[in-house]
Amino acid sequence: MPRIVGVDIPKQKTVEIALTSIYGIGRKLAGDIIKKIGIKPGMRARDLTEDEVGKIGSMIQKEYQVEGDLRRERTQNIKRLMNIGCYRGLRHRRGLPVRGQRTHTNARTRKGPGQTVGAKRKKKGLR
Repeated sequence: MPRIVGVDIPKQKTVEIALTSIYGIGRKLAGDIIKKIGIKPGMRARDLTEDEVGKIGSMIQKEYQVEGDLRRERTQNIKRLMNIGCYRGLRHRRGLPVRGQRTHTNARTRKGPGQTVGAKRKKKGLR
């Protein structure tokens, strides 16, 4: 299993798809990397030589921000929004949708499972 930028990429998949297992690399970026290095698009990851794996790894490290650095930057951006108290930061802090989605219905992914507000009481009296 080839290891690029500290991540084991799946060997049975094509190189373009296998590179997407690295955090921060999608299909478009993977295709661009393959074109720059000169690898055939349909080639499987198991068929890569050590030299090609090294070229891919060095190119990703030089030109792109991936894995731990990218995760760290994104969390710092969210913390900054929360600290300055802007609207987006408040939504992050409360665990609500950030980008203007409705919350009257839906938004269960962000809000968590529904909570019962009050139980109905039975009326006493006539039987």
